Amino acid sequence: MKVAIFISSRGSNMQALVKASQEEGFPAEIVTILSNNPDAGGLEFAKAHNIPTKVINHRDYDNRDDFDAAINEYLEGMQIDLICLAGFMRLLTADFVNRWRDSIINIHPSLLPAFKGLHVHERAIESGARFTGCTVHVVRPEMDDGPIIAQAAVPILQKDTPESLAARILEQEHKIYPLALKLMAQRKVKIHGSIARIEGCVESEASLLNPEA
Repeated sequence: MKVAIFISSRGSNMQALVKASQEEGFPAEIVTILSNNPDAGGLEFAKAHNIPTKVINHRDYDNRDDFDAAINEYLEGMQIDLICLAGFMRLLTADFVNRWRDSIINIHPSLLPAFKGLHVHERAIESGARFTGCTVHVVRPEMDDGPIIAQAAVPILQKDTPESLAARILEQEHKIYPLALKLMAQRKVKIHGSIARIEGCVESEASLLNPEA
């Protein structure tokens, strides 16, 4: 499976995906790293690992449709099968998402459907919730919506700040995103309406769908 990863900054989840993809027998190949930001730090990581990069700067386009059309043209030229969003800070149009239906996945730093959007860790702490976490999901046109592939629960500690909580959640993100990509590449993720079911999953993989914090 040929994969494109979208980033806007350093792309720590992108780095986790790249490292996983270099393991022997991994069923997906990262063929390009795309960014809307020419100064994204993750581009240097990609170049150091001999992965082709592409910058499509949203500021060069008059509207979102033209920006997404440029991305789509590039992806089709690269014969991409799957898109992984890894800190890509641009909302994709509904037309683009529907064109790539069930072929875009994203990671979000909460247990969706809770705490969609921004300032997630601050909101989780302020809510008084005892647990939060992270979610890999199939992308739909609505923000932070779509069938859930994998989640990891992380406790919210009494002493937590948004920064300390974010750091612990990020550790789990780096576990479940490579797993979700692997499951997608193995065609084990089957979409049934709003539900993603994992079929043919071995016990060790199933246990990692919600790893201990």
